[in-house]
Amino acid sequence: MNICIFGSGAIGSYIGSLLIKSGINVSLICRGEHLNAIQSNGLLMQSAESEKEYFCKPLATDNPHDLEKQDFIIVTLKAHSAALTANMLTPLLKNNTTVVSAVNGLPWWYFYKINNQYENMKLQSVDPKSLQWDYITPKRSLGCVVYPAAEIKAPGHVFHIEGDRFPIGEPDGSISDRAKTLSKVLIQAGLKSPVRKKIRDDIWMKLWGNLAFNPISALTGDTLENIANNKKSCAIVRKMMLEGQAVAEALGVNFPISLEKRIDGTRNVGAHKTSTLQDLELGRPMEIDALTKSVSEAGKIVNIPTPTIDIIYEQVKAKAIKAGCYIDPNL
Repeated sequence: MNICIFGSGAIGSYIGSLLIKSGINVSLICRGEHLNAIQSNGLLMQSAESEKEYFCKPLATDNPHDLEKQDFIIVTLKAHSAALTANMLTPLLKNNTTVVSAVNGLPWWYFYKINNQYENMKLQSVDPKSLQWDYITPKRSLGCVVYPAAEIKAPGHVFHIEGDRFPIGEPDGSISDRAKTLSKVLIQAGLKSPVRKKIRDDIWMKLWGNLAFNPISALTGDTLENIANNKKSCAIVRKMMLEGQAVAEALGVNFPISLEKRIDGTRNVGAHKTSTLQDLELGRPMEIDALTKSVSEAGKIVNIPTPTIDIIYEQVKAKAIKAGCYIDPNL
């Protein structure tokens, strides 16, 4: 079995190292100093949770033409990069290659096999040029939700902070052979990766908090704990989450917990900076379209207004543009 991790930054390198450790033939697509370090010295993965480390020397390249055709491709790019580089997957694809978009926010394939009147609608906010829809094609897609958190300590050195959940699921809700195969491989590697019949519910459970806390954190500079404990900030979070919930429920999504419990769960994470705030502080492109604008776009599709989400999106987009941290996917 061949598995390619396409976009092996922190999360991709972490998943890749676990798979390599379990004996899977894994290749990494990455770039820059991280690629150079892996090619020269290998990849070191350390984990705060297990207090263990693992060293490997994977096949790593920035050119997909260097690799064989793949059975599975796990795309771990930021959403804006995934939207613009889908054509680069072409050399890796064979007839039955499965592509797992391990990307934050609503996935580009969201309306494929949704089994309602919105079948095959496209989300321009996450796939503005339809490169993913056209080059990958939705029939290859297997859904997932990424819960692990990791960071690159130095080129070639990845540090796993916490989390091991990686649920997967078919867009049509079936328990397919390919889903069962990948689930088994990921579980053997050390991840909690069940096959879910309603992967969209899982996607929304994570997005429900991210659509509000991430942009608010970028605007305020506050940690999750501080936002949840600040009455004014949390009031805006609630409004955004309620709007997101209305959109999701109009699409047939079920939330198994209350809004307050979801907020409490985020509060309990503590003094953690969201990835959006970290990107802003480090001058990196921010995933605001996938996390926030996609919900607004979905709202328009189902005729649910999202006024608070729209205002906050415009504010954080303006801040991102001013900081040089916004990539317009339409360009």
